[in-house]
Amino acid sequence: MIAEFSIVPITGDESLSKYVAIVLKEVKKSGLKYELTPMGTIVEGDTDSVFDLIKKCHIIMKQHSNRVLTRISIDDRGDDLNRMEKKVKSVLEKLDE
Repeated sequence: MIAEFSIVPITGDESLSKYVAIVLKEVKKSGLKYELTPMGTIVEGDTDSVFDLIKKCHIIMKQHSNRVLTRISIDDRGDDLNRMEKKVKSVLEKLDE
């Protein structure tokens, strides 16, 4: 499973990088393959691990703000691993055709 998620505390702060860093520490601790992007974080792993991680991150952010917006987008294609790289590689190969 690949999931892209973003967790936004509704704090009134314009810059959110300090909150992203808090969540990213938990992502790193998870041991899941991940990629930080400008608009969210992408993680890859088995279903339970991915959902458990996102839940933990949401709960951690609730410690910093009473109101938190969490967005999740999931691509679930069975047990196929390393799809993050495969998906990008497939597009790049098609560019060369």
